[in-house]
Amino acid sequence: MHDDISIPLPSLIHRIGREAAKRAQAMALKHGCELKRIRRSRNWSITGQAIAIQSCCAELTALSDAAEFSFMIKKIDIALLQHADKLEPLSAKLVRLINQNPAITLGELMQQTQCSISEARLARFEAEL
Repeated sequence: MHDDISIPLPSLIHRIGREAAKRAQAMALKHGCELKRIRRSRNWSITGQAIAIQSCCAELTALSDAAEFSFMIKKIDIALLQHADKLEPLSAKLVRLINQNPAITLGELMQQTQCSISEARLARFEAEL
């Protein structure tokens, strides 16, 4: 949930241009992500929490010149599908798990989501409402 993910963006400069890459780098930094080259290659990657990368991608999409970033947006969207579990807030995930299986124990919840006992108890209480 709180782990950083890394999404490769091969040949980014060749596809969107240096100026667009600099703007995307600044935008990623604003969202708490890091867009940088992989060592000395022509390949780039964006690293950060899945929710932060998703919000950065949403802002790139909302820009008036979003066509310029279409390659980057497409790559990020495809990669985020693999990390769908990290896009959901912990409290919502706990409530969803409880609703799917009402007989789930607090220990099982804690094991599946790496949450604390108090978070699991709070989620059980919220699911009962």
